[in-house]
Parts: sequence; C-alpha cells; structure tokens
Amino acid sequence: MRIDVDRSRCEGLGMCEAMAHEFFEVGDDGFVVVRDDSPAEGQRSFVRAAIDSCPVSALSLRD
Repeated sequence: MRIDVDRSRCEGLGMCEAMAHEFFEVGDDGFVVVRDDSPAEGQRSFVRAAIDSCPVSALSLRD
C-alpha cells in the first residue's frame, strides 16, 4: 500500500500530522509531506485514521 497526496487539494491544516507525525509533516511551503509512504501492515489502520481525518480529502491510501 502507498500513501498519495493530492497537492491541489491540500490546505496544510495538519490534521494528518497531528494524528500520525511519523508519516506526515506540513512542510515550509504549507503542503503535507509524506515522510514514509509505505506503512507496514501493523500501522495501516493508524495511517488510515489519519488519512480519513483530512477535512479536504487530500490524502489516499492505495494498493
């Protein structure tokens, strides 16, 4: 699985970073940076919750 970011939707609100700072960081440019785009099996539910917290649906997890 891989984390994808739609930078055209991202508003840099940081909900993902607040929930999973190991995987997400709001960069100096105001957009989310994915620190690790391939979460291990045991971390996927944690990452999924952070992705689902994005109020502008800029994040997705795909196979």
